[in-house]
Amino acid sequence: MLDVEKEIGEIWTLYGRHQLGRSFDLPELGDWAWDIPQAGPGIDVLGEVTGLRVLDLGAGVGRHAAHLAALGADVTAIDASPTQHQRALARYPDTPRLRLVCADAVAHLQEADPYDLVYSVSGVPFLDPHRLLPALANGLKPGGRLLFSALHTNSHGLGPSESVTARPEILRLPGTDTEHRVHMWVLEPRLWEDLLVDHGLVVDTVTTINSPQADQPLSYRLYAARRPGRIPSRPRTPAPPAPHAALGVGIIVHGPDGVLLGRHRLGTWEVPGGSVEPGETFVKAVIRELAEETGLIARPDDVQVLGTLLDHVGGVLRLTVPALVTRWSGTPRELEKTIGSWRFWSLDALPQPLFEPSSQCLTAWRQDLPLDHTPADFQPYNHNARHDTWHTD
Repeated sequence: MLDVEKEIGEIWTLYGRHQLGRSFDLPELGDWAWDIPQAGPGIDVLGEVTGLRVLDLGAGVGRHAAHLAALGADVTAIDASPTQHQRALARYPDTPRLRLVCADAVAHLQEADPYDLVYSVSGVPFLDPHRLLPALANGLKPGGRLLFSALHTNSHGLGPSESVTARPEILRLPGTDTEHRVHMWVLEPRLWEDLLVDHGLVVDTVTTINSPQADQPLSYRLYAARRPGRIPSRPRTPAPPAPHAALGVGIIVHGPDGVLLGRHRLGTWEVPGGSVEPGETFVKAVIRELAEETGLIARPDDVQVLGTLLDHVGGVLRLTVPALVTRWSGTPRELEKTIGSWRFWSLDALPQPLFEPSSQCLTAWRQDLPLDHTPADFQPYNHNARHDTWHTD
């Protein structure tokens, strides 16, 4: 965790400890407020939540999460502060459809099944957006929504920053004059919008929430975004491969938990695979690359070569052979420096962005998957196959 985030965690743990020692506690949530009571939109912006899988990020004592659980949502309320979590457990020890979790939000999103809706009342600006947003984008189901409020102008009239850097703000402990400095990412709306778009989300609305008091400059913004229904793919870098024909295998490891994907150090998610070495058959290349990259062991009978994919990249002929593996032994491990974070992903919630050849391989296997990529020619391996060209409009 970044030093700034560690500092933030310590402050919120102190805050929670202070609140645990007070006899006063907030009443149950009446009117939904994102930051400022009697200001801005209410709960209606979330839409119908009954039956949705929902994450409350930075839930604190859990009032908003409990409110949504009472409306029929299945809510996970997460907070990294042990004392804030303790407050929530004491207040909602056994609330139906409410799960209270004490954990780092990024770590949780990387491990949990994707959510229909993620929201946060002021929690997002306390986390480094470069660390949080990739996990948030992949922590949403395709079509899932993200709503979060963020400080825009503080009570002293200081407006947002014009660079993506954390700055100090003041947190005052309730019922005291004690103030603590805590860093936050207080950003111009265009910066938040650029960050969301850069991580594969579509920004729907940005709503201003101003203080109703004429002499109070305090202001927030409510950001509403969504993950597209289709999953984008892109090259790792704009540089084309070295000028020669490239021959490789793409290995689709598919089981009950989904398809195996790893994260490359340049940011794309991809299936195992690599170049075919001199003297190798496609099956031998699949077995070798799978073992070298993930530690999984497959036998020749476990490998089904699906066909050949042909495309051109920067004047280079690229031939990729997708292969399907549905039986193997072992557990995926990080064995190479360039790629890791191996994980099985459900086919209806694949991460983004996919590496373009991996996306092409997955479409060759399952043309119903909502994957966007450049066109490629696929020749399936069977005696009665015809030449099949598929592409994305």
